[in-house]
Amino acid sequence: MKHFKILKYYAALVFLLAINLAAIQNLAAQTRPDALAEYRNNNFEQAITICKNELASNPNNIESHVVICWSLISLGRYSEALTYAQAGLNISRYDPRIIEILGEINYYQSRNREALQFFREYINLAPEGQRIDRVYYLLGEIYIRLGSYMHADIALTTAVHWVPGNAEWWTRLAYARENANDLSEAAAAYNKALSLNSQLADARRGLDRVRAAMTPR
Repeated sequence: MKHFKILKYYAALVFLLAINLAAIQNLAAQTRPDALAEYRNNNFEQAITICKNELASNPNNIESHVVICWSLISLGRYSEALTYAQAGLNISRYDPRIIEILGEINYYQSRNREALQFFREYINLAPEGQRIDRVYYLLGEIYIRLGSYMHADIALTTAVHWVPGNAEWWTRLAYARENANDLSEAAAAYNKALSLNSQLADARRGLDRVRAAMTPR
């Protein structure tokens, strides 16, 4: 009986230690700096600092590479972001987040062909990925740059399918259709943009242009 009581005592002690250890680990997780949370709160410099500290202790931390790239892109520091994106690609060649990041960096640095390549790869890897709407929008902008307005129409139509409430994207879709001489569909897209934001000057001017072009002379 005495041995049984001792065993019960030690079992209870082990249980309490386990609970305390779990509490300590939980507290540490709560107090550990969270780069992703800082990024989501638009504290980009803080997110960058956290990621750099994480990478100093673990250079292969792909999550740190992703978040630092998002933060650097948000600050317009594309060359610096490219360094981390390329390192991330070496760690995880088919991580769709890194692929999309490389697409954005090339887009903002006006390397249109390279951006197209990465965005197409992202679509193949993650056809319903977290940033698929933005990828289609940026594809549309690239095709507008290249004067390929029908392709821009397709890409931007897909973008507003994913985010139907974005008035600026509807305006760009309308602009692509206008330049493709698809005037009735351009008018419909401009009207949609204005229904979402009646103060959108680009959409108002675009609708006026299209209406003037459609008016018989």
